[in-house]
Amino acid sequence: MGGSRSRPLSRELLAELRERTRYSEAELRAWHERFRRQCPAGRISREDFERLYGAAFPGAQGYAGHVFRSLDTNDDGGLDFREYVIALHLTAPGPARLKLEWAFALFDVDRNGAVSKGEALEILTAIFMLIPPEEQKLLPEDENSPEKRADKLWAYFKKGDDEKIAEGEFIEGVMNNDDIMRLIQYEPKK
Repeated sequence: MGGSRSRPLSRELLAELRERTRYSEAELRAWHERFRRQCPAGRISREDFERLYGAAFPGAQGYAGHVFRSLDTNDDGGLDFREYVIALHLTAPGPARLKLEWAFALFDVDRNGAVSKGEALEILTAIFMLIPPEEQKLLPEDENSPEKRADKLWAYFKKGDDEKIAEGEFIEGVMNNDDIMRLIQYEPKK
């Protein structure tokens, strides 16, 4: 995938996406047609993704780059149809564990299979920038800065500043604690 032109949806890719996402063949074919119309080159560039993401979420430019990195699984600088569908699947309502696997990939900036406190701080800073200043003022004292959020996350996992969090530990820890879940995401007030 990731080639320079959008191609017809192959049987192999269709089968893979049906298995990995549980979307129907009709849904995948419709999305593929829409993708081909919107992205005739067969991919979405990082710049286009960041522009579109920024338009949808003002102030999210720094965060958009991290989201793109976590979705560009083959590191070719663009999202092909396969990566696009996986992104839709990961961001749609569904099982928490799958979403936490994606969240871990977001936090694992260097893709080495573990999250350092520095990586956590980088992502928490980008997430914190999504929170409007008026909402930041209402945050608990121990969560009102990216640094405090990183400290709280590390304390929850009982880690020293130079220790790392593995994927399974991250997923289980976040699934078992709503306060920690709140730290690693931002949900706008209605």
